[in-house]
Amino acid sequence: QMRLVESGGDLVPPGGSLRLSCAASAFIFSDFAMSWYRQAPGKERELVAGINSNGGSTNYADSVKGRFTISRDNAKNTVYLQMNSLKPEDTAVYYCHVWVFRDYWGQGTQVTVSS
Repeated sequence: QMRLVESGGDLVPPGGSLRLSCAASAFIFSDFAMSWYRQAPGKERELVAGINSNGGSTNYADSVKGRFTISRDNAKNTVYLQMNSLKPEDTAVYYCHVWVFRDYWGQGTQVTVSS
């Protein structure tokens, strides 16, 4: 059964950094684009960043451009989100996503940016 497992969320002060990881299993990871989404309390889930199957193309929400970097290691079936210069408005549950004939989501990892 296909599975996505996120990790790396934490409480960090404004200006801090975190790296999220998403480990994938039970599908041919290197064949599919991957994405990170986030959902803050009371808000809709939004796309944060995406990466194509070989890592050669990425896209970002305007709110995170220049601060976040998405990457992947196809040998490890893992996608990452490096988050720098974190702001309180980045506080959210972060989800890993892949579309393989339907949407698949991980369980999410909480990122809280607060002093």
